[in-house]
Amino acid sequence: MRIDSNIALIEDILAKYKDVIREDFLPYKNHVYRVIHFCFLLKQDLDAEQREKVIIAAGFHDLGIWTNDTLDYLPPSVICAKEYLKQRNLEQWSVEIALMIDLHHKLTPVEDDHHPLVEVFRRADLIDVALGTVKFGLPKDDIENVRSKFPNSGFHKRLTQLAVRELFRNPLKPFPFVKW
Repeated sequence: MRIDSNIALIEDILAKYKDVIREDFLPYKNHVYRVIHFCFLLKQDLDAEQREKVIIAAGFHDLGIWTNDTLDYLPPSVICAKEYLKQRNLEQWSVEIALMIDLHHKLTPVEDDHHPLVEVFRRADLIDVALGTVKFGLPKDDIENVRSKFPNSGFHKRLTQLAVRELFRNPLKPFPFVKW
């Protein structure tokens, strides 16, 4: 699979949030690119529309961390994505993309015959969050190729810092993004 390091749609989506994401911009951008490429590896027969949905969902999936300064970021991330889709007359994709974002940290598989990209996206994000130790059948070399093209740049360290901060803010619900 060809690794694309400049996807115009992602560059456009993320550019609008560069001032909000600040020093986390490159780490988040690289995470987004890794998730996209893991999706493409997991489901290599995606058509152009499905690929575009994956790209849009990836761009917005963690964005609420920065737009709302919270680890309870799934709802604000969905809102940002829905606003984007509305502005581009793509509201018919809202349900699927919202599910991709909202369920990407679900601990159990998503079984949805109407929205198969939701499970693909969940797996792709987990591959990245687990630093490639979870593979879902992908060859180690493919995972390492993607990870070397888009270095971590401190993304996981930043997530740990945010999780610790959230533990002090909300000790009774420190990981609000996790779903069963």
